[in-house]
Amino acid sequence: MIQNKNILLGVSGGIAAYKACALTSKLTQQGAAVKVIMTDNAAKFVSPLTFQALSRNPVHIDTFDEKDPAKIAHIDLADWADITLLAPATANIIGKLANGIADDMLSTVLLATQSSVYVAPAMNVHMYAHPAVIANMKQLDSWGYHFIEPGAGYLACGYVGKGRLEEPESIIAAVAEHQGRGDLFSGKKVLISAGPTQEKVDPVRFFTNRSSGKMGFALAEAAASAGADVTLVAGPVSLETGNKRINRIDVVTAEEMYQAMHDHFHTSDIVIKAAAVADYRPKQIYGEKMKKQPDDWRVEMERTQDILQSLGEAKKHQFLAGFAAETTNPVEYGITKLQKKNLDAIIVNNVAAEGAGFGGDTNVVTYVNKTEEKEDIALRSKQEIAKEILKLIARDMKDEPK
Repeated sequence: MIQNKNILLGVSGGIAAYKACALTSKLTQQGAAVKVIMTDNAAKFVSPLTFQALSRNPVHIDTFDEKDPAKIAHIDLADWADITLLAPATANIIGKLANGIADDMLSTVLLATQSSVYVAPAMNVHMYAHPAVIANMKQLDSWGYHFIEPGAGYLACGYVGKGRLEEPESIIAAVAEHQGRGDLFSGKKVLISAGPTQEKVDPVRFFTNRSSGKMGFALAEAAASAGADVTLVAGPVSLETGNKRINRIDVVTAEEMYQAMHDHFHTSDIVIKAAAVADYRPKQIYGEKMKKQPDDWRVEMERTQDILQSLGEAKKHQFLAGFAAETTNPVEYGITKLQKKNLDAIIVNNVAAEGAGFGGDTNVVTYVNKTEEKEDIALRSKQEIAKEILKLIARDMKDEPK
């Protein structure tokens, strides 16, 4: 997965820059073409000549050092790269990238490249835990950047903790493993629903639920990163999509989500219903705001259409997975839903469990396929949960009789 790749290595100004020398050497030994961009501060730790000798390519530092008048250097480098690797990534360069700042050669190229970008942070343990750094990393993650987490150990500042640049061998293994997953769903069309729905009562009131859409959006990003063409039907949420492989359709009501899912169902290969759709809606919608009354106000409700049930009935070649958010006997209820709605898999989560449920950044789920084989996925970020779910779907699709 590394051989014959064009790898752009960005080296920012931290003591861990010395590890980037070994990283450059190992990448070239594995058959990659490597070009190095350094910040001015990185060049104070390691000589550019070292990287030139190891990569056998010129090292770039100055945005205005245009060696070839026929090309704009930072655009040419950005277009050349198959993979961009930022190691070490300091808090400073992460902050620049997350906020769209391009004031040197490295940050300019990073904003211009369309390649996959892998970020290997290295900094003091307290810097790594700072809310600003965490927010910047979350922002980059939401845009599809891939992080290689630092290791824990003795740091150059004298502290012991998380923040040490991962070893070159581990960085390369992480990049290779992710690149290998890049074609997991190549050529597949994936349809995903996410978020809540809103059912209107009057111009100022509606019924909804606590779904944030984070799990569905994480699945969409993971599927797109795995090579799929993704259609994401999203209820009213405040999340953004950054991957160009994601076609986002925004809806509000259960009826609109039903229609959008059926519009795209027959051309999809994999369908994951992660949305928390309203089961009921007001039978009467008032055209004007209802005024406060001295007595109780009763709102009569009617059933919405069961989207997952209808998709199960219409299923032909599709792999259909649903979610079951439960608080009591979650797996048992999930299996009942799996069977009743003609699903290929159900992802069950106990929303009452610590670290799971609506609104948070983590989840705990159990994946159950149609043979009732269970896989528990322990507490982790919703992005990591999404990757594990897609691996299991790929496994079960591979095992299906043709």
